Amino acid sequence: MNHDLNAIRSHLYAAVICDALDQIGLHHQSPRVLLPLQTRMPDSAGILAGRCKTTLWADMAHLDPEPYALELKAVDECNPDDVFVAAAGGSIRSGIWGELLTTAAKNRGCVGAIVDGAIRDVDKIAAMQFPVFAKSRCVYDSLNRQRVIDVDVPVEIDGVRFEPGDLVVADADGVVVVPKRVEDDVLKLAFAKVLGENQVRDAIRAGMTSREAFKTFGIL
Repeated sequence: MNHDLNAIRSHLYAAVICDALDQIGLHHQSPRVLLPLQTRMPDSAGILAGRCKTTLWADMAHLDPEPYALELKAVDECNPDDVFVAAAGGSIRSGIWGELLTTAAKNRGCVGAIVDGAIRDVDKIAAMQFPVFAKSRCVYDSLNRQRVIDVDVPVEIDGVRFEPGDLVVADADGVVVVPKRVEDDVLKLAFAKVLGENQVRDAIRAGMTSREAFKTFGIL
């Protein structure tokens, strides 16, 4: 499985992938928790698309015997086109992602981050054109407040499972994850629907009513 991520970024988007997942019976592949804090996309990209690099986080209230150990390991092991996924249970106890982790991840070829929690250094991250989708912001450092407790394991955000290497796509509409076992089928359906939507759009612009267009093409 080696799909062209640039083609996905150029032609697809989160909603059409979600629709394709619906078509094959997977109806809960997008967390309904809001991740409203979105830093700037690179000028050349309309969406964030890449492979899940997963981390599981926990709150803590004691001195960390190995500060930052697993989060640094995870960042240093990122591969090109990875998306760093921080499953922190929505905690805003601290800003678990910031400028320095962004710099290190970007240098490894990581293309973005999805954080079910808080981040900090927001303006600096935005200036780096590194897309991050996060729940909130928090000025506190993660030291002795939160830590990574596992890396490269299945994690969940709002009950949606993210596994290492899964395709994840995010844009202004939300985050969608595609399990590896169905990726081929989902992408075929998504590209086909985009083609159909283009036909519907052209027909409506040419004067066809929306009801006529739906009757003709079966796409909305």
